[in-house]
Amino acid sequence: MDYTLIATTTFGIEAITAKELKGLGYEELKVEDGRVTFTGDEMDIAIANIWLRTAERILIQVANFKAETFEELFQGTKSVPWGDIIPVNGNMHIVGKSIKSKLFSVPDCQSIVKKAVVEAMKKKYNRDWFSEDGPEYKIEVALLKDMVTLTIDTSGEGLHRRGYRKNSGGAPLKETLSAALVLISKWDASKTLADVCCGSGTIAIEAAMIGKNIAPGLNRTFVCETWPGADKKMWDQVREGAKKAVNKENFRILASDIDTWVLRTAKDNAEKAGVSEFIAFQKLPMNEFSSKKKCGYIISNPPYGERMGEQKELEKLYRDFGKLYSQLDDWSIFVITPYKDFQKLFGKKADKNRKLYNGRIQCYYYQYFNK
Repeated sequence: MDYTLIATTTFGIEAITAKELKGLGYEELKVEDGRVTFTGDEMDIAIANIWLRTAERILIQVANFKAETFEELFQGTKSVPWGDIIPVNGNMHIVGKSIKSKLFSVPDCQSIVKKAVVEAMKKKYNRDWFSEDGPEYKIEVALLKDMVTLTIDTSGEGLHRRGYRKNSGGAPLKETLSAALVLISKWDASKTLADVCCGSGTIAIEAAMIGKNIAPGLNRTFVCETWPGADKKMWDQVREGAKKAVNKENFRILASDIDTWVLRTAKDNAEKAGVSEFIAFQKLPMNEFSSKKKCGYIISNPPYGERMGEQKELEKLYRDFGKLYSQLDDWSIFVITPYKDFQKLFGKKADKNRKLYNGRIQCYYYQYFNK
């Protein structure tokens, strides 16, 4: 059965997720703020969950209609054949959001949707009460300019939950955003890559997984696998294909930091991710980094200020990035930061910059290409 599927994303990386989907063979994509819509069946749900590096979740769209009143919301939701989707003991968890819509009270919208779903279930199963002690079905009601989109989440935990990062340093990047930074840079395993403020190692680990073509969701499970009718053999087939797709590339990513504790954490995370042999961790101040390699890449998420204690230390760090760029022949440097005067401290306007969000923090991804 074909579904309308939605890969949700962090704002600013929708085009990167769309490029991933095209690389997996999907066409006729619709790219909007925070989402990429495409068509697929049960196997495509498995492929997207296991393979997409930059998506946050994979949702099934079950309805799209206009609603300016609670009655319209109720009737539009009730018209969906929920009993054909959700088993009699399904745990129906409703979440919601509303933007620029007359129905602005999210709790009220969630309550209306839950009542409508239950009414549709009553008709299907001919009963008045449901135990809801079975598999989870997280239904989202999303209103945008009075248009309602109802979806069911297939992922469960967010797709950034790869399973390897048990610990992290301060202000860590999500795994999905870290992967996006690497993909935007167009780094490949034939080039040297370094993160000189590596923290818990997420950028280096995600890069190593990209370099080895390791599917990010290979070692985790997804909520839709618990649903009745889930095809275990099909999921096994997709996972087996992902295992065979891991390449034999041999490379070494350089990851350094001045904090002994976060370096130990980064090593543990790399070990859990199965890429420790491809990353060299070192305790080293950023301004002491050097390399004789040509055409290398530095991708980094340096401190934002909260971790440094002193504004002057932060400014010195950003100036040191500029000095490092001038010292490394033919290297490219990519830095994500919310600091508005970064380019001034770096000493050069970025060749490109891209607005991204680290959680709720608005950042810019400054891109300095090889000289």
